[in-house]
Amino acid sequence: MRRLSPTSRMTGEKERGAAGVLVAVMMLVLIGAGALAVDTGQIYAERAQLQNAADAGAMAAAQQCHQAGGCTTTQALAWARQMAGPNSNDGASAVDSVDLSVPNQVKVVTSTLNGSNGAGFLTKMFAAALNAPAVTVRANAIAKYGNKSAGSGFPLALSNNCFNLTSASPIAEVQKMSYKPGGTCTGPSGTQIPGGWGWLDQSSPCVATTATGSDRVGSDPGNPPPTLCNAVLTGWQTTILAGGQVKVAFPVFDDASNQGQNGYFHVIGYATFKIWGWKFGQSSPYEFRDKASDPGMNSSLACDTPSNNRCIIGQFVKFESIDSFGNSSGTGADLGTAEIKLIK
Repeated sequence: MRRLSPTSRMTGEKERGAAGVLVAVMMLVLIGAGALAVDTGQIYAERAQLQNAADAGAMAAAQQCHQAGGCTTTQALAWARQMAGPNSNDGASAVDSVDLSVPNQVKVVTSTLNGSNGAGFLTKMFAAALNAPAVTVRANAIAKYGNKSAGSGFPLALSNNCFNLTSASPIAEVQKMSYKPGGTCTGPSGTQIPGGWGWLDQSSPCVATTATGSDRVGSDPGNPPPTLCNAVLTGWQTTILAGGQVKVAFPVFDDASNQGQNGYFHVIGYATFKIWGWKFGQSSPYEFRDKASDPGMNSSLACDTPSNNRCIIGQFVKFESIDSFGNSSGTGADLGTAEIKLIK
């Protein structure tokens, strides 16, 4: 049997020592990898919550600033803080700052709150073993408010001579706008296209895409209503019968030129109309609550006779269109309908 010499024993002891060093080094690597994976994941999760808080704070502050006709940084900061915390999972999102330097725009910056000292990152996990410093995570959001200047919706435009909602009133009187007989709310500005009422070219079934400014919105002439609007009108009817409200933002024009398919409308802004009833054609759903005997109606509002009458009945109302994300709000005419959007 072979005997181990003293030299062999010494070599084995050295190898055992080298393995111990290797294990120690690998432990540090594993701890570092754990810190990177777990703590970085926690940072990203916290960042997502801070973004939710920033988005909610910016939208809330923008809405309040719009309703107040303007605001100070102190006011906007208070409004943002009311919504920032409740819109993060841990309820611990601080609003660092609010920037109002750009007109009609609110920028909100949020950061993490540490439960123990009110600053820095959340409780450190693996990174604590490496004596890593605390991390402050931040997020920001920008919300803009202004008059609506573009949109897609029901393919009907209304004359600006029909608009009767003053800036001081949240709701206008109930009125009827007619194509026949004679047409209402028309004049040198807002003259309707012969044979066209306010029907618009459709970008998709029962939808017209419009914009203010130099864009000219094409007309869809004739007495018949737009095609494929059955589902939309049925939805309006169902909502009203259930006790709900149908509010539609219609494009408003100040000029209409040419005739027939070559006609166009010049859109200046958007006004929200709370609809009571309509008559766009014969029978339901193209005809709804257009008779004097219908709920809330009277003879001055009715347009059921003669049979070729066309009208929409309701009242203009103030309305804020709040969208989660989109392009910058535009500069259409102030017709009581504002648009509040996240732009960053």
